[in-house]
Amino acid sequence: MDKYEQVLELAKRRGFLWNSFEIYGGTAGFYDYGPLGSTLKRRIEQIWRDMYVVQEGFMEIETPTIGIEDVFRASGHVGGFSDPLCECEECGEAFRADHLVEDELDIESAEAMSNNILEDSIKDNEIPCPVCGGKLGSVYSFNLMFNSNIGPGNERPAYLRPETAQGMFINFLRLARYYREKLPFGVTQIGKSYRNEISPRQGVIRLREFTQAEAEIFISPEDKTHPEFDKYADTVLNMYIEDGNGGVVRPIYLDDAVKEGYIAHEYLAYHIALTKDFLLRIGINPDKLRFRQHKKDEMAHYAADCWDAEIESDRFGWIETVGIADRTNYDLKSHTDTSGTELSIYREYEEPEMVNQFTVKPDMSKLGPSFKGKAKAIAEKLKQLPPEELEKDNIQVNVDGEEYTVPSNMVEFTEETVKVSGETIFPHVIEPSYGIDRIIYCVLEHAHNKELVNDDGEEDYRIVLKFKKEVSPIQVAVLPLMSKNDLIKPAKDISARFRKKGLMVSYDDSGTIGRRYRRNDEIGTPYSVTIDYQTLEDNTVTIRDRDTMKQIRLSKDYIEDTVYNLIDGEMKFEDAGTLIET
Repeated sequence: MDKYEQVLELAKRRGFLWNSFEIYGGTAGFYDYGPLGSTLKRRIEQIWRDMYVVQEGFMEIETPTIGIEDVFRASGHVGGFSDPLCECEECGEAFRADHLVEDELDIESAEAMSNNILEDSIKDNEIPCPVCGGKLGSVYSFNLMFNSNIGPGNERPAYLRPETAQGMFINFLRLARYYREKLPFGVTQIGKSYRNEISPRQGVIRLREFTQAEAEIFISPEDKTHPEFDKYADTVLNMYIEDGNGGVVRPIYLDDAVKEGYIAHEYLAYHIALTKDFLLRIGINPDKLRFRQHKKDEMAHYAADCWDAEIESDRFGWIETVGIADRTNYDLKSHTDTSGTELSIYREYEEPEMVNQFTVKPDMSKLGPSFKGKAKAIAEKLKQLPPEELEKDNIQVNVDGEEYTVPSNMVEFTEETVKVSGETIFPHVIEPSYGIDRIIYCVLEHAHNKELVNDDGEEDYRIVLKFKKEVSPIQVAVLPLMSKNDLIKPAKDISARFRKKGLMVSYDDSGTIGRRYRRNDEIGTPYSVTIDYQTLEDNTVTIRDRDTMKQIRLSKDYIEDTVYNLIDGEMKFEDAGTLIET
């Protein structure tokens, strides 16, 4: 049983992750979060909110998970969001063609191949159907969005969103007003996204329904320095650098990464470092974290630069978990073109500037009687024409697919020097996009430990999830030494005090104390409080530390404050009470 199987076995048995629709046989690409998994997920999401909403000041919004077709046509998802698919001509099973080629030929670059090259590779190497061994058919593009309709009758085409980002882009004007139209500003969203994967594999690593945490930070196109870059200038990143032989991981200071041109600019670099901060805070092993720049053949057409935070796993190798991109102004311009609403912002200069300005002035008193209802649209088209077109005796404009001829006496144009106080711009966008489900799996794997221990002179193994205290689903266990009423009552009183303090408590009086310690080790509970008969004599209890298994004894009068401070990192375990020698 490899590490992945060990983690999934524990996760299912202890209530972290369960296969969806299990009583009906299940289906690939869907997982449920059990009681502990849901709590773990909420803690990780709350840490993300603390870093991006509280500390960075990027407010959170919530938009629908279903969107009208126009939104995804503008974003490019309708026309270009697809994977290469091929089907078995005998059993009808569908597969991702690039995955088949990668597995059969043991290469990692098939994702960048065209459909034709993939099809040739399958035929030339006689790659069979993985299910029945039959012949595979042609390769074609399969759009990954789940499609739907809105309303009865003449339904409006719609899709489940493949990312949370578009809901933030189309709210740009309202967001700009909320932030008093001052750049830079950011907005965040945590929510479900959907991708109709052809053949999901890797368990929870590739899901059809998944949670994203994304931030869209709108900045000036001309100034991509970050005002707080010094905060992270000395941060060391493990950067995966292509060197012609597959690449090497090179530790590099963030400041040097920008100066040497590895990272495009300070704003992107700052958010790469912030990503590292988040991942380490929730428990990712720093030795198993690297940042890899997208190669030219995988860089999105709208991106000026893009980096992935990759986390190493035992079975799947390096897993992409976070993408940090400079999306330029692509999205705002695309939605402007499709919607007809300009998603721009007015930027005021520090000092007004005198500039030469070409001005077109259509004469509406002449255009109106001649062109009636089309006059306004024609006037707008005239304003977009260059001088050489406007100098013609008869000016041609196209409105709604129809050609109109406008006599030159119906429009005036001139070049004049004017005082300009500002300009209208399309901001550029920095986007950190987190795959929460993949991150949660990596946290589980990196926390999973199997340790040899000595219990009463006998060697045994214990399984322990060494979560960071901040993310542990259960923060403290309360354990009466025996299931006796005189111990149960004070134990339940202490449990109630913990809950009032806001701590997540597990009360357990079933089985031997050793078994209960092991149960709590397996779910990552950092501290266990034991109530025994000495408690009834001198008002003291023991606290056991999950990682070291050391125990201290202290008064129960302020036990809730002590445990709270231990979890918060305000107090060291050895300073909280008297160490019990074993």
